[in-house]
Amino acid sequence: MKPARLFLSVLPVVGAAVLAASIAPSGERTGVDLTLLNGNIYTGEPGRGRVEALAVQSGKIVATGTNDDILPWIGSNTEILDLEGRFVMPGFNDAHTHLASGGLRMLRVNLEGTRSLADFQQRLRERLEEFDPGEWIQGGGWDQSLWPSNRVPTREDLDVVSTQHPMIFSRVDGHSVVVNSLALAKAGITRDTPAPYGGEIVKGENGEPTGWLKDAAIGLVGRLVPPPTFEWRLRALELALQEAARNGVTSIQDDSIRGDSWDNFLALRVLREQGRLSLRITEWLPFSAPVDKLRMMREDGGSTDPWLKTGALKAATDGSGGSLSAAMLEPFTNHPDNRGLLLIPPDRLREMVIERDAAGFQITLHAIGDHANRVALDAFEAARTINRRPNTRHKIEHAQFVHPQDLPRFQELGVVASMQPCHLLSDLRWAPAILGRDRQGEGYPWHSLLESGAVLALGTDFPVEPLAPMRNLYASLTREFEDGGPEGGWLAEEKLTIEQALRAYTWGSAYAEFEEHRKGTLAPGKFADLVVLSEDITQVSPEEILRTEVLLTLVGGRVVYRKE
Repeated sequence: MKPARLFLSVLPVVGAAVLAASIAPSGERTGVDLTLLNGNIYTGEPGRGRVEALAVQSGKIVATGTNDDILPWIGSNTEILDLEGRFVMPGFNDAHTHLASGGLRMLRVNLEGTRSLADFQQRLRERLEEFDPGEWIQGGGWDQSLWPSNRVPTREDLDVVSTQHPMIFSRVDGHSVVVNSLALAKAGITRDTPAPYGGEIVKGENGEPTGWLKDAAIGLVGRLVPPPTFEWRLRALELALQEAARNGVTSIQDDSIRGDSWDNFLALRVLREQGRLSLRITEWLPFSAPVDKLRMMREDGGSTDPWLKTGALKAATDGSGGSLSAAMLEPFTNHPDNRGLLLIPPDRLREMVIERDAAGFQITLHAIGDHANRVALDAFEAARTINRRPNTRHKIEHAQFVHPQDLPRFQELGVVASMQPCHLLSDLRWAPAILGRDRQGEGYPWHSLLESGAVLALGTDFPVEPLAPMRNLYASLTREFEDGGPEGGWLAEEKLTIEQALRAYTWGSAYAEFEEHRKGTLAPGKFADLVVLSEDITQVSPEEILRTEVLLTLVGGRVVYRKE
């Protein structure tokens, strides 16, 4: 019986016969499930470098080396993937996603990439007839910094499209929304309505609400919006999973459980039970929930399953730079009356972090502004001092603006810097202006944190940014817009090398979820989670990396995406 063969459809299969002839007769010896031969395999293992071939059994790598090293593993039932010299690397582990939100955005009114207010309004008009009178219309992804006017839309801008539907549309960063007049009326929001702590009801010169709600104020309207059905959640998650597989993402650390959205976890569990998960998911739990409830959620969700488990507790300490709600030590240079928003009082955050750390939870805090990063680090330091719990691997998500005095504290406290270089491709339009000349050195300090000894984990914050590793790598290497500039890159000293970026995007992300023993590199004993690319991205220019395609994605040795 001849060994079975599995070839990349986009690659030539010349040489298969030669390869078959080189395999010693194995009789009925079963052999391993899968072998990859004739590859340019980047293992990510320090000191190991590259190998030519590897063998996979029961979803795990059992051997790596030359073709000759792997040939003895081949038996009568072994599938053989002839790579024809293609570049292989560990699958990307996105350390920060919102999978359910990303999928739902694909189903709702998608405003990503709108280039003007008129474009925004036209997309709404195109979908109006899909909704019954009085039905809520939801969507998101708008970014006013892409528009010539650079103006946030108002309730009046939505009212001219329709006054028959309450509407709510989130900004691309998820930290603010614009709603129409009917939505404001349903929520009872008037000129006299006070904003909740950590939120802002933006008002015009006449004192009336403009329809722009920031952070905690979003809930004043959001609580009225009917939640998606379970079927919609399943459909949305499947769309997002397909997007991940297409981009070579084999693991994510995900924030899809908020408020009543434990249903998102239950939907993922259904997909897991049906064998339809195409990546590994560590799902974050809501930091603000009582500790007893968090324990129950962790017990119910599990913490060991290799495909779907619960992980860190997630909280946001401030807003975002694009919504002018990131918490800053000094005011935004171009908005001198605004220091942003802290979403949790610092003393309360400290108490909650200490309590949850003592209960054995890993904690990840969203912090964008330099004030928010300091408050988050202070809370982690207090927990370490009081609880003395080792190897907590608490994390800060984003860490976009960090005061120089706080940079070494990440390493000193063992805090992982979970960062998204691709944000810079959007934020370059406004970040230098809000920081000003004196504080620009605080911006997106990837290299400084790495050099200080901190562990860096990379992600995309999907759907805030596309779930696109090549775009993320390009940003890491250039700190320039995709079409070029600023020349040499903004704060060029903060660029990463390709080796640093790849390690942070694979091993670093695995470390951030306590999974480096079975993810992040291609070595015996680890999951066979890998991606085949059209180019050796360690040897080409950043511009060529942007054009590099994913040819094949394997998770647990199973093909979950093949480029046609």
